[in-house]
Amino acid sequence: MDEQALLGLNPNADSDFRQRALAYFEQLKISPDAWQVCAEALAQRTYSDDHIKFFCFQVLEHQVKYKYSELTTVQQQLIRETLISWLQAQMLNPQPEKTFIRNKAAQVFALLFVTEYLTRWPKFFFDVLSVVDLNPRGVDLYLRILMAVDSELVDRDVVHTSEEARRNTLIKDTMREQCIPNLVESWYQILQNYQYTNSEVTCQCLEVVGAYVSWIDLSLIANDRFINMLLGHMSIEVLREEACDCLFEIVNKGMDPVDKMKLVESLCQVLQSAGFFSIDQEEDVDFLARFSKLVNGMGQSLIVSWTKLIKNGDIKNAQEALQAIETKVALMLQLLIHEDDDISSNIIGFCYDYLHILKQLPVLSDQQKANVEAIMLAVMKKLTYDEEYNFENEGEDEAMFVEYRKQLKLLLDRLAQVSPELLLASVRRVFSSTLQNWQTTRFMEVEVAIRLLYMLAEALPVSHGAHFSGDVSKASALQDMMRTLVTSGVSSYQHTSVTLEFFETVVRYEKFFTVEPQHIPCVLMAFLDHRGLRHSSAKVRSRTAYLFSRFVKSLNKQMNPFIEDILNRIQDLLELSPPENGYQSLLSSDDQLFIYETAGVLIVNSEYPAERKQALMRNLLTPLMEKFKILLEKLMLAQDEERQASLADCLNHAVGFASRTSKAFSNKQTVKQCGCSEVYLDCLQTFLPALSCPLQKDILRSGVRTFLHRMIICLEEEVLPFIPSASEHMLKDCEAKDLQEFIPLINQITAKFKIQVSPFLQQMFMPLLHAIFEVLLRPAEENDQSAALEKQMLRRSYFAFLQTVTGSGMSEVIANQGAENVERVLVTVIQGAVEYPDPIAQKTCFIILSKLVELWGGKDGPVGFADFVYKHIVPACFLAPLKQTFDLADAQTVLALSECAVTLKTIHLKRGPECVQYLQQEYLPSLQVAPEIIQEFCQALQQPDAKVFKNYLKVFFQRAKP
Repeated sequence: MDEQALLGLNPNADSDFRQRALAYFEQLKISPDAWQVCAEALAQRTYSDDHIKFFCFQVLEHQVKYKYSELTTVQQQLIRETLISWLQAQMLNPQPEKTFIRNKAAQVFALLFVTEYLTRWPKFFFDVLSVVDLNPRGVDLYLRILMAVDSELVDRDVVHTSEEARRNTLIKDTMREQCIPNLVESWYQILQNYQYTNSEVTCQCLEVVGAYVSWIDLSLIANDRFINMLLGHMSIEVLREEACDCLFEIVNKGMDPVDKMKLVESLCQVLQSAGFFSIDQEEDVDFLARFSKLVNGMGQSLIVSWTKLIKNGDIKNAQEALQAIETKVALMLQLLIHEDDDISSNIIGFCYDYLHILKQLPVLSDQQKANVEAIMLAVMKKLTYDEEYNFENEGEDEAMFVEYRKQLKLLLDRLAQVSPELLLASVRRVFSSTLQNWQTTRFMEVEVAIRLLYMLAEALPVSHGAHFSGDVSKASALQDMMRTLVTSGVSSYQHTSVTLEFFETVVRYEKFFTVEPQHIPCVLMAFLDHRGLRHSSAKVRSRTAYLFSRFVKSLNKQMNPFIEDILNRIQDLLELSPPENGYQSLLSSDDQLFIYETAGVLIVNSEYPAERKQALMRNLLTPLMEKFKILLEKLMLAQDEERQASLADCLNHAVGFASRTSKAFSNKQTVKQCGCSEVYLDCLQTFLPALSCPLQKDILRSGVRTFLHRMIICLEEEVLPFIPSASEHMLKDCEAKDLQEFIPLINQITAKFKIQVSPFLQQMFMPLLHAIFEVLLRPAEENDQSAALEKQMLRRSYFAFLQTVTGSGMSEVIANQGAENVERVLVTVIQGAVEYPDPIAQKTCFIILSKLVELWGGKDGPVGFADFVYKHIVPACFLAPLKQTFDLADAQTVLALSECAVTLKTIHLKRGPECVQYLQQEYLPSLQVAPEIIQEFCQALQQPDAKVFKNYLKVFFQRAKP
């Protein structure tokens, strides 16, 4: 072996050595006999370095996994012997190998097992067992091999081919017949031998039993001698967690419902009499979490049995199953309410399924009603935050609690399905008593009381949030709680969680304020003062900005009396914070977007006359425009790149804020009707000069482009005079990405204004194409993936542009570019349809070709176009689908083929019999198509139903491809 290269296997080696070691590994993988050197090194124990031993196993693993069939029988025998002699050596080693080496060795054994067991090595396990006997070091390896074999055969995370899956099934069947009873016997011996002396080996063995129990005959394990031993382990501290998991796997195995019920009940009796059900006496939370999982498994198994028995009409046994379930509820509740969330979380599945049973019963007994109430109280208690929760810096523990809360929410929703009245009454009781004394109550209890009210909205669903109409008792209960919430003063509670829950709930139940609008002013004040947008916590300010915009939008009809007051109060929050003054504004620029949108909504939806709306909108946008001009001048003079970037950011925010205000307009309230056109035209005039700024082009162009998109929608044709110069600037020294983002803007204008923009399009058509071709023709590195992707996306955008032009009835824009240019454009479309393996672009190209044939393909079309149809378009319809890269199993490609069929149909429609004649006599014979197939093709083409031809075309090309 290359000793120098092997030095690089050490994790502390420098990168040159490591690179060399990697290269050496690749070299050995390819080499036909390098594995023999590694096999010998392992068998002879040539190396003591752990990393080299691991490396040798990796080379062997690669050989067995990928190149085993290439070996001779003698060589395969050598690999078997190497592994067995390595295993024998382990019995004598003074020190066991490191865990990572033992695991890798086990993997190699398992790979060899699945390859050889059915053919050359049926005695695999007997051979391994004869070597290891009961030697603890050997047993450890034997158990690791068993786990690796199970992982190869049944691990659902490993993706197997259908061939491997069939092989694995056959292996399991053969093992069940030939060796599983012996393996089970060996496990029993190992457990009996080591249960008091070697906890590590015992736990490993329990893990093996748990893994295999899912696919072997259960009676081999679920019998007195095994179960009694496992129950014994439940009382040994170092073994009980594994024993618990093993019992869980036994309980979880699919079996006859009556047998399952008997198995679970007998287990429960033993566990109960051994004192395991007395949860409060147990202090080891790790064990209790496993025990909770076991109880959950037992409960869910009984429920599955009940469901099957009901389905089979076996009422007597179903009654017994239900009885068995009911007797576990007290234990389930103890685990659900446990202060450790992991223990509680593990039992939620049983709890959820139990409630599902209750939902199906026609009437509930008093005990069942009491159970529902107990679950409800447990959920309410467990939803509560604990003292340790860190609200300002949420880490992993906090994230786990948030997930746990989601599980509890599902339970609450299920409770609502079982007994909505009870849920409503319970929440109301907790809510009212907590809010009566909120000043003296701990934050987590106040938060959970409001949270429960919030959660009722989803637990008791209604359409369109109409919680305050319909069912009178429900509506009045919710109305009562909402009234308490907004009048109790709890919005002043000094904890962020309570404050946020208050605002979330107010917005969720915004319909309450249409019923009792007198509460709007006090809620608005909460939003606007130190409780909301001016709160000391940035997290609260940020969330409130979003919620405030939702509140105002949903209640815009009720806002009229407060508009000017709100606009005055938010004035300072709208300030654009320039980079240089170091002033930290209360809101981030993302939060400010919501405030600008809210201001826009208030102005646009007000009942003011147009002049007043215009004046208010001008007040809102003028400071932005003035700041923009000053900052743009500063940017032009800025030397330092960091300063340039921060100024450009600020300019971009200004444009973004102005864009956002325009979202308030609608078809009912257009910019024109509100008298605001002039203000936005002024904005356009202010922002457009940024396009000619040579610095920070990307960010400035992107902002102005977005603003233009908005203005095309809002200002309609008033925006047109600005488009030509804006386009000119955006086409100057641009990259693929700039063009890709510019084309949608032109598409939007073309599709919206059509004939109105024809002169402009004709003028900029070739400059735009030149810019596109120039970027597409730039040389790029062969393996530069991102450049290739950018070009592909640009090509798609280019074809989308041509599709928009032709599809908007503007084909004269192309026609008027002069014959040479027209031909150049058409050739690019043919190339797009045939040469690039990109089905999305191909589909677009065929759509363009169909459209052009429809417009120009008749007798009065442009000179020479008919020739072009036969020379280029018809061939494209065959050459594209015949390409190897045209994959008819791919959905996008099938869509491209469908458009190809439309193109051929359109040619036939426009050219009639002449087209059929051309295909019959010239084109198809040139492709060596058999005469009877040509006949069939032409008949399909002439079918009036386009769908028939589409289906035929797919079959035609499937047959034509090798």
